[in-house]
Amino acid sequence: MNRRNFLLAGIAAGIGAAAYRFWPDQGIWNPCAALPLPQILADHDLVKAAWDGLDASKVWDVHVHLAGGGDSASGVWLNPRTESLAHPLQSLQRAFLLNAACLDTRTARTDAGYVERLAALQAGLDPQARLMLLAFDYSYDESGKRLLDKSEIYVSNDYANRVAKQRPRQFEWIASIHPYRRDAVAALEEAAKLGARAVKWLPSAMGINPASNLCDDFYAALRRLNIPLLSHAGSEYTVSGSEIASFNNPLLLRRPLQHGVRVIVAHCASLGASVDIDKGANAPMVDNFQLFARLMDEPRYEGKLFGDISAMTLITRVGKPLKTVIQRSEWHNRLLYGSDYPLTAVMPLFSMRQMLAGGYIGEAEAPVLSEIRKYNSLLFDLALKRHLKAGGKRFLPTVFETRPFFTGQHA
Repeated sequence: MNRRNFLLAGIAAGIGAAAYRFWPDQGIWNPCAALPLPQILADHDLVKAAWDGLDASKVWDVHVHLAGGGDSASGVWLNPRTESLAHPLQSLQRAFLLNAACLDTRTARTDAGYVERLAALQAGLDPQARLMLLAFDYSYDESGKRLLDKSEIYVSNDYANRVAKQRPRQFEWIASIHPYRRDAVAALEEAAKLGARAVKWLPSAMGINPASNLCDDFYAALRRLNIPLLSHAGSEYTVSGSEIASFNNPLLLRRPLQHGVRVIVAHCASLGASVDIDKGANAPMVDNFQLFARLMDEPRYEGKLFGDISAMTLITRVGKPLKTVIQRSEWHNRLLYGSDYPLTAVMPLFSMRQMLAGGYIGEAEAPVLSEIRKYNSLLFDLALKRHLKAGGKRFLPTVFETRPFFTGQHA
């Protein structure tokens, strides 16, 4: 396989299978244009319109990954296989994500550099807006044993808390606690005291079955402390680990909902299919977004079930799910804005041609958005989602004003 085909195969398998079908609009690698944004873009009507009608102090991006290269004692750990030539796809994934964060891997400052880059990107938003940084726990087995070989990345709660406390006007933080841990409830109580706004899970990578009774004590504590659960659902291609894909079935989240936990379904489960376990273990596979919509339409989950719109504009997800969440305005008070950074800066994952073809944006908007992305992928993501349209509708401002959800003021 020659170098070009190997690269494209890596993008397809490791970052998103659909990328192979498109030659990327903006090339393969993030150009990491120097910040701040040029004044001609900062003053552009499209940027001003993105903030028009929003209370920027309520705009908290609920899905921002805190990561790095694991080159310090900060609290970031990466499985060595992500750098091994024996695992070329994982190694290529790592290269894409570090490039997306504009990190120079030749230095020993990738952890610090990641935070500095995030702070610079946030500074290019309205100064009142904040980013919610995600911790990420190890994988554990059902006995509560930590499984390093089944874990790909670890970002400690302590690190997420410290980064947020160092820049309180820019960052909030979200804990990650595996419910099978023997100290799970105690860890949750400590995170709540330190100001964690939610708990993040990626079930397939972390080895969590959300429907397991092993989670029940943790769910009771989440409800008692009024801490929401942000859980990935639907297919996952970016982070491997335990790789139990069935754990990403949206219907498994009925259990925390039945315990009274507020659940945010990451990406609105907008990728892949799962067994329709409502109809039995041997039932047919059903589109994950369809299963999410089923849950959203059940009256008993009103005020308990929510979705974040992070990653829904990636080329792998654009289609019926995106059009549906835009058009179903009755859902908008239950949708939360998130970016899924650093994926916003992985250049092959977005296509303005695709957005134009689908009627989501206009001809005049596409080149401006593309230019903004070269400098600030977070501003790009916000502006893109503020200008999306489908069936004559757009996302209501409440989708972007997420702070009240986490501070007890949500309707």
